[in-house]
Amino acid sequence: MSPRVNEILAGLARGCPDGEGLADRLVADCAHAAAVTGVGLSLTTDSGSGAVVVAVSDHRAGVVEELQFTLTEGPCVDAARWGRPALQPDLGSGVRPRWPSFTAGALAAGLHAVFAFPLRVGAIQLGVLDLYRDTAGPLTGAELAEALCFADAATALLLHLQAEVHGGGGLAAVDDRAEVHQATGVVSVHAGVTLVDALTLLRARAYADGTPIGEVASAVLAGELQLSD
Repeated sequence: MSPRVNEILAGLARGCPDGEGLADRLVADCAHAAAVTGVGLSLTTDSGSGAVVVAVSDHRAGVVEELQFTLTEGPCVDAARWGRPALQPDLGSGVRPRWPSFTAGALAAGLHAVFAFPLRVGAIQLGVLDLYRDTAGPLTGAELAEALCFADAATALLLHLQAEVHGGGGLAAVDDRAEVHQATGVVSVHAGVTLVDALTLLRARAYADGTPIGEVASAVLAGELQLSD
C-alpha cells in the first residue's frame, strides 16, 4: 500500500479505536479530503446488482446510492460491471444522458457530478466507492489522487470487515493461524506475488464466498482451490 493509503487507514484506526463506525468515518474523511459533497460505499457483485449500501456521508448520497441499485443503472453499476472508474463531471450537460433515469433522479436530488471507483482485488469485485458533487466539474489531479487512495483504503476496509465477521483482527492484523500462513506461501508461489498480496487474495476469496479464511486456506492446501493474481 502507498504511504497515503496507510495514513488513511491509520487515521481510521485512531478515530475509531473500538473498531466501530470505520465505514462511516471513511466516507466522511473521503468527502473532506476530495472536496466533494457526499460519498457512498457499497458492496456489489460483478454485474452491479444485489448491492448493499455500507455507509454514506449524508442523506443525499444515501438517496442516490439506493437509486442506482433500484434502477440497476448509473456510474456505480457501470464501475462494478466493467471494473474501471465511471466519471461523470456534468450530469446536466445537455447531451443524451448515459443513464437517463439515474441522471434525472440525481439532478432532482441536487447532485450534478458523480465519480465511481470499483473496489477490486484481482478479478474479485468487492464494492464501489462513489463521490458526488452538487456542482458540475471534474476532479482536479490532486482530488482524483485522493479519491484513488481512498478507494484502496476502502478495499482494505471491506476485507477487514469481512475478517471481523469471521473472527479476524484489526485493520493491520495478519491471521496467525499456521494453516493460513502456509496457504499464503502456496498462493505466493503459484500466483507469483508477494506474501502480503497473497494474503490479500486469500481474504478476497473468503470475502467473495462468504467463507471463513481458514476454510479457504484449507482448500488451497488440499489442492482444491488455486488463486491467481
